[in-house]
Amino acid sequence: MRWQRKSLLCALSVVSLLLSSCSFLSLFRERDDFIRIRGAQFIHNGSPYYFAGTNFWYGCYLGSTGSTGDRPRLLRELDSMKANAIVNLRVLAASEESYIRRSVKPAIQRATGVVDDSLLQGLDFLLAEMAKRDMHAVLFLGNYWEWSGGMAQYNVWTGAKPVDPEDTTQGWGAFMDFSATFYSNPKAMELYRNYVRMIVTRKNTVDGRLYAEDPTIMSWQLVNEPRPGRDNEEGRKNLPAFYRWIDQTAMFIHSLDTNHLVNAGSEGTVGTLQSEEYYLQAYRTSHVDYLNLHLWPLNWGWFNPKQWEETLPPTETKAVAYINQHIALARRLGKPIVMDEFGLGRDNAEILPGTSTRARDRYYRLIFRILEDSARAGAPIAGSNFWGWGGEGRAQHPDGMWRMGDPFVGDPPQEPQGRNSIFISDTSTIRIIREHGLQMLKLGAAGSLIVSKQP
Repeated sequence: MRWQRKSLLCALSVVSLLLSSCSFLSLFRERDDFIRIRGAQFIHNGSPYYFAGTNFWYGCYLGSTGSTGDRPRLLRELDSMKANAIVNLRVLAASEESYIRRSVKPAIQRATGVVDDSLLQGLDFLLAEMAKRDMHAVLFLGNYWEWSGGMAQYNVWTGAKPVDPEDTTQGWGAFMDFSATFYSNPKAMELYRNYVRMIVTRKNTVDGRLYAEDPTIMSWQLVNEPRPGRDNEEGRKNLPAFYRWIDQTAMFIHSLDTNHLVNAGSEGTVGTLQSEEYYLQAYRTSHVDYLNLHLWPLNWGWFNPKQWEETLPPTETKAVAYINQHIALARRLGKPIVMDEFGLGRDNAEILPGTSTRARDRYYRLIFRILEDSARAGAPIAGSNFWGWGGEGRAQHPDGMWRMGDPFVGDPPQEPQGRNSIFISDTSTIRIIREHGLQMLKLGAAGSLIVSKQP
């Protein structure tokens, strides 16, 4: 009996020691510091998670220890965003050295499997600094479009003949079809997966955290704006491969990382051949945790900044209808939805700080009011990321185009620098953003009272 009591006391001591360890307990319960989903709502630390965010795609470039690095600026930008209630950043975590003239340079992946570690260290630094500010990141892992290499570059790396959208004998339609051949190119998809595996399983060189265990990351995004191709028969032929790639890639990421959410990065029905049916089919898979929509009135031919007084009212009508359409689709799938890209240019297509933003300010007020009212009413909309944060950046040349060595702004290098950027000097727009951000945070705080009362 004596030895049995002694063994029991030892066992109880070990159990007591283990139970006092937070790290041990975390093995047996789901950590609530990661953003989760309950029904059609995001949950963080036991409370609903609503947010105002921005696109800050170039964050790792500022954080880099290499030629593009400017860590003092990065810290100022993060402080400015946090001070203005911008708490969620959509960030580029993959770029490929491209044959396209106006693409991001340098690229994170210079050749297949060859990476610029200074840029990855920049991503490490960015995430570590965001953690200090209680901000969250959505990391996109590729691009359907040309400006960061993306699917087209993976195709070229497997021996496919390049298609350049700036070549008038080829054009955008041919490029879109070429990019979409990625979904049926096993070698290209394998190269992409190799890179994704490397990022998702990476260990942060700044704070020592594994990315897969870092609650600063809200989610992994498959790519920026995946499409099955052009809105024609060729695009429809690609749909089975498109559906399969979304499902299997999301499942692959979940197999590497059980803590984080996965989303696709879709524009909405515009990204699925203008079809609600195709959108629902693409994103009903259980491996995609939440939905996306993007809103681009200029690109879609709704809005003319040089005739903004005439074209803004119909643009507003179409924008509200598009948002409401996608909230309804999210409700049908029982998933939350985020509008993680939207923007509007400055009046008269100006790009410089200090020029008029009357149309933008009016448009932002409307968009934010729709999001707030919908969320307050219980719709599955969780937040938005405007495009994009330009902060201290400025266009450097009369044509407004980016050149190597220029400071980064919110607009990628194929677009005039300042077209959609919100500069720190855009005080009227930033005031609207801040008021919206505070309202979204209040919604989360109010919702926490309801969640806490649930049995």
